[in-house]
Amino acid sequence: MNGVILIHKEKDFTSFDVVAVVRKLTGQKKAGHTGTLDPNATGVLPVLLGTATKAQDIIPCQDKKYRADFRFGIATDTLDIWGEVIEQQPSHVTEQEAKKALRCFRGEIEQLPPMYSAVSVGGKRLYQYAREGKEVERRPRKVKVYSLELLSFDKDTQSGTLDIYCSNGTYIRTIIDDLARALGTVGVMTDLVRYEACGYPLSDCMTLDELRHKIDSGNTSFLRSVESIFMSYDEVVVSDKQAHRFVNGNPLDIVRTPLRDHAEDKKIFRVKDRQGAFLSLGIIDGESLKLYKHF
Repeated sequence: MNGVILIHKEKDFTSFDVVAVVRKLTGQKKAGHTGTLDPNATGVLPVLLGTATKAQDIIPCQDKKYRADFRFGIATDTLDIWGEVIEQQPSHVTEQEAKKALRCFRGEIEQLPPMYSAVSVGGKRLYQYAREGKEVERRPRKVKVYSLELLSFDKDTQSGTLDIYCSNGTYIRTIIDDLARALGTVGVMTDLVRYEACGYPLSDCMTLDELRHKIDSGNTSFLRSVESIFMSYDEVVVSDKQAHRFVNGNPLDIVRTPLRDHAEDKKIFRVKDRQGAFLSLGIIDGESLKLYKHF
């Protein structure tokens, strides 16, 4: 199988667990995912199979959308409710105060990766240091938060829900921790759902059990094409002769393609033949359309 399977990851599964199960169910040895979800988080986890794994480092849209529940007044070592409690204090934040504080967390911001994360420092994952009781120096990283909204807030329980649209690599736990501290208190994430990733919505995903049933019944309609990863790129249709040249690694003269009047240097296209089949990705290089990535 070559393509994308959209999994609705459930709780208590690591992202690696999901890939391992998909690999076993499909019989495809080459498999990977497009972005880790913590074991207690749920939601969209695109799994790449076969030749689609070549796209792992060049996915054009890696932005994510989340719904996150939180509670003020408590802090843990993992920044979420499943960690060890390290601090508790009274919290009296109002909804208006929370909304006002959110302004500082929109746009390009810097985050310090949590110790319980997969970020590598000195050839070792941060969570490995954390499990050994060690805290190491971490460098802040820039991320983008395109939108951040408070969907609900209960003053009595000091709990609420955030809607976040952000770039790849953004830690929602850290946003909540930083938000709480900006409000003079502490806080933890209590639930996390990723409802969109790489342009794929949660409504298009299925659980591992649903995938198992489909495969057992011989239904493979769940498999998304490799091309679906790149739908944010424009397409260009080439002739049969050009298609043959292109897939064999030969550049095409732009003048002889539909791109002749609006070619932008270094722009990437989905290259297709006249029958509508996706050939590969091409990139404008001077007066030529060259093979960018072969699948």
